[in-house]
Amino acid sequence: MTATRAEALPASVLGRKAVVYVRQSTQAQVETNTESQRRQYELVEVARGHGFKDVSVIDDDLGRSASGTVARPGFDRLVAWLCAGEVGAVLCFDASRLARNGRDWHHLLELCGLVEARVIDTEGIYDPCRPNDRLLLGMKGTISEFELGVIRARMLDAAWAKARRGELRISVPIGYTWHRELGLGFDPDLRIQEAVRVIFARFRELGSARQVHLALTAEGMHFPRPYDGRQLTQLEWTPIRYRNVIGVLKNPFYAGVYVYGKSQKRTEIVDGRVRKSYGHARPRDAWEVVLKDHHEGYIDWAEYERNQAQLAANAYGKTGGTKSGRGGQALLAGMLSCGRCGRRLAVVYTGRQSRRPVYRCDRPNLMLGRPRCLGFGGPRIDAAVARELLQVVQPMAIEAAETAERMRMESEGEHLRMVELELQQARYEASLAERRYAACDPDNRLIAAQLEKNWETSLQRVAACEERLTDAKATQAEATFPDLTGLADDLQVAWNAPTTTTRTRQRLLRALVNDIVADVDEEAREVVLVIHWRGGQHSQLRVRKPRTGEHGCSTSEEALEVMRSMAGRWSDEHIAASLNRMGLPTGQGKTWTAKRVASVRRVRDIHAYRSAEKDGAWLTMTEAAKALGVTNHVIRRLIKDGDLPAEQVVPGAPYQIRAQDLEREQVVAALARKGGPCRDKRQDTLPIISDT
Repeated sequence: MTATRAEALPASVLGRKAVVYVRQSTQAQVETNTESQRRQYELVEVARGHGFKDVSVIDDDLGRSASGTVARPGFDRLVAWLCAGEVGAVLCFDASRLARNGRDWHHLLELCGLVEARVIDTEGIYDPCRPNDRLLLGMKGTISEFELGVIRARMLDAAWAKARRGELRISVPIGYTWHRELGLGFDPDLRIQEAVRVIFARFRELGSARQVHLALTAEGMHFPRPYDGRQLTQLEWTPIRYRNVIGVLKNPFYAGVYVYGKSQKRTEIVDGRVRKSYGHARPRDAWEVVLKDHHEGYIDWAEYERNQAQLAANAYGKTGGTKSGRGGQALLAGMLSCGRCGRRLAVVYTGRQSRRPVYRCDRPNLMLGRPRCLGFGGPRIDAAVARELLQVVQPMAIEAAETAERMRMESEGEHLRMVELELQQARYEASLAERRYAACDPDNRLIAAQLEKNWETSLQRVAACEERLTDAKATQAEATFPDLTGLADDLQVAWNAPTTTTRTRQRLLRALVNDIVADVDEEAREVVLVIHWRGGQHSQLRVRKPRTGEHGCSTSEEALEVMRSMAGRWSDEHIAASLNRMGLPTGQGKTWTAKRVASVRRVRDIHAYRSAEKDGAWLTMTEAAKALGVTNHVIRRLIKDGDLPAEQVVPGAPYQIRAQDLEREQVVAALARKGGPCRDKRQDTLPIISDT
């Protein structure tokens, strides 16, 4: 039975110490419910009234729940003292203070029964060794555990009910705030709104969160960061980070969607105790509450879905989306899909310096051990797609360039707007610092010195913002809309310019092409590319696949055609000189020599020059000059004036002169003129100086 105050406790119990266990569940209770703390600490006098001289207080668990999911060092210390036999009684304000779960409660009662310790609360003294007292204590613990479950269930049901109506005031991201009267809306700070809008605008332009972060960092953009926890009332502006960019792009709240239940908790057993972790993201189709058009958004839901698809494609290269242009040597990285299995083709770099890209579909080989679908070299494919792209772009080059220039000027306008808002805030903070310094007592130097320092820092920030704004305005004033009328003719030159990076070419390609499906025609030895243009049009491109062992430093077809035309009539020296004059280098970019021309002719099976095959019907310039007894310059002059017919296989090749044309009257007359200028004597022309 329950003992009363009149019943004296055994001397063996009073000889040990009494422990007063003080606990409150949350930090809010610790800060606001001070009366409960006071009543629990008063149990020290209750213990002394029962005859205990040694009384200890354990208050390490203030602000910790007793549900069993949170570690309680104070409770663990109490259990350790009980096991050591040092505790004669445990005093608590209520059974719920000791534990709200059956495991901890019954374990405590078992230990108290083993060492014959008492449990004392405001209603009496209990001896766990007695069956009635043990039954009563067990019921109290069960009721406490049941009470906690009921309270939690009621709170969660009420929260879910409000969330389904969109009325639960959840924590909102940067750019939103809960108004006391108006409800949810945009943050009244225009600088915060502009910072959020700039992130979405740059992602539309660049298509990569990483590139957005790099671009905004280069512009020196700052982003607000709360330093008062979840209240979001105190913000400081720090240099933008990648997590700021990705957090804005992935949050559906910015699309005007109220979402509740995006994350879930996970429960696991650690060292015999239940441990719960929160914040684990759920897939989008598992979100509990999704209310579209709940509030005004920075973007619409369709754009949010496009952004998520683009981010997923950038990260994993899934089928149906292409990666953003990230540079490198491969123009089509992330754009090619396998025509056999549908997977995205990977890029592998080979060569001595690992600079030659090769496109492969080796996922079946890596994942399933199957043969590789296909693979081919990158340079030929990249060049062919680039030619096709330039051919398509040229008719609309001026319009596309004007659009790009307008987008660039709009971007500069956004940057100027951000600098102006930053200057406004800097001036406000400087004014506020000045007022604080003016309101301070001058004699209180400890405070006045710090306030003066803050004022000087604010003024320096204002000066820096004014300088940035002046530079931005000067840059915008100097920028004029360029004349783009000749862009279509210069597009090929701009594409091949050394200053044009691969990333720029990739971005231009992705602006016009959705996807490219690749396959290999083994019989024809060709790579078949089906280009899916934006707008729904498709085109097929076939590129010859080199044979095994065929390298990329081969002689161009134009040079080979010149060789075929000149061989048989001209020597290798003449062919080499002609190719050098025409600006056609070898496959390795070198100049031509007779030895190199002979080597290419042997490999390509081109008929060689043979002097014995000449029958004297055709002469070279040197042979014609020797036959007439003049110099090569005279023969060249006769050809230029039209007196001596001559032929060239290709422009820049040596002249071929028919032998019988050397006996023409015009040639004979031209050679007969000596001592005077070479000009025609016409009958209707009167000489300036007479012969008499």
